Amino acid sequence: MALANRSASHASASSLPLPEVSLLRSLIQLLSLAMLAWIVLSYIVVFGKVPWDHPVRKIYDGLSRIIEPLLKPIRAVIPPVNVGGAALDLSPLILLIGLQIIAGFLS
Repeated sequence: MALANRSASHASASSLPLPEVSLLRSLIQLLSLAMLAWIVLSYIVVFGKVPWDHPVRKIYDGLSRIIEPLLKPIRAVIPPVNVGGAALDLSPLILLIGLQIIAGFLS
């Protein structure tokens, strides 16, 4: 009887998120949103011919300093895929999926 009560109380206590886990999930969510913003801004910068001193370019460059180091190891393993005459970089998609998988394990 005491063992059943102890395991039940342990299960309810472990279902509450620890502050560290909650913080980590929030950081993963923030990084995922930054990744999506970086992807959209990269198309604007590349195809929109945004000047170097434009605020959009500065935001893109700031996000690149955070995101590019995370993409580098993925790019070393998985090269861009040739689609027609262009190369499609799948590393941002792989990183986003990986972040969501990690967030799922933390839930």
